Amino acid sequence: MLSVEARTEIVDAALEVGAGQTLALAGPSGAGKTTLLRIIAGLTRPADGRVVVGEDVWLDGATGTFVTPEERRCGYVFQEHALFGHLNAWRNVAYPLRSLPRRARRARALALLDRFGLAARADAPVRELSGGERQRVALARALAREPRVLLLDEPLSALDPRTRAVAARELAALLAAVPEVPVVLVTHDIEDAAAMSDRVAVMDGGRVVQVGTAAELAARPATAFVADFTGAVVLAGVARAAGHGLVVVALDGGGEVQAVGDAAPGPVAVSVRPWEITLEPADAATPGSARNRVVGPVASVVDLGGRVRVAIASPQPLVAEVTSAAVAELGLAPGVQVAASWKATATRVTAR
Repeated sequence: MLSVEARTEIVDAALEVGAGQTLALAGPSGAGKTTLLRIIAGLTRPADGRVVVGEDVWLDGATGTFVTPEERRCGYVFQEHALFGHLNAWRNVAYPLRSLPRRARRARALALLDRFGLAARADAPVRELSGGERQRVALARALAREPRVLLLDEPLSALDPRTRAVAARELAALLAAVPEVPVVLVTHDIEDAAAMSDRVAVMDGGRVVQVGTAAELAARPATAFVADFTGAVVLAGVARAAGHGLVVVALDGGGEVQAVGDAAPGPVAVSVRPWEITLEPADAATPGSARNRVVGPVASVVDLGGRVRVAIASPQPLVAEVTSAAVAELGLAPGVQVAASWKATATRVTAR
């Protein structure tokens, strides 16, 4: 078990990660994710806080305890992997084991490379390895000293969008092969976090604002920021009770939407996931049964491969995700008037 509390000018956060669990620190640039990772590794020493792994105290601001990075047995995989270009794969993995005899270093390195399916590439120079192979070498090197904690800083940042999804699945499988080690990884992408981790801690302004699975965060965002970060459409307005278990929200800029549930009267944020929004012609003779309907011109149509994201220029912009067939059927293009509709049960309300 890894337990962290950290308080600096940049972060004020706490988290726990069990052995064999992977926690993603997700959030925008400047949220404090990498700072928290560096505190765990001992590369940054906060004025106050605690880092405890099992029964070992690595940091305690109250007692002045501070274990140096070299003594922490903490595996750290940097964004660009930081491999030594003049060494081959097995020598990179063996580098942290310089205190061992050469034969023992090589045996340990080969065993780790074999664990990650790279035994046949042990003697290959780093420059000849693919991006995925270099990532596995970096992970093997991080595990060479049998670390108590494994840290990964933006492990997919160097990959192009086409290969990110595949790489995320591969990395998740690799992490599952080290069930004894708590893993903390940093990402700014909620989809990467969902693919690679058991739980996601969303950070904003140096604080952890919500922790849960990616599905839990999307279904029940604690704040408007979490809703927006997880890819929901977020609209601002003022709520009032409507009876019969409904809340009516008067949207800033005009229009109203309804949600199921309770909400205190006053300023709120309304969120709905893009794939829960249905598009139809603005002049449809028989509108659908959804309670919420906003009309506006199409601002843009972006093909994401498998789905199409359609932006609507309403008073508060909306984004819907539909199929290519729907785009063709409705003749969606910039300037075309459409109606976006969604159900009250798909609408989430949070305070703002």
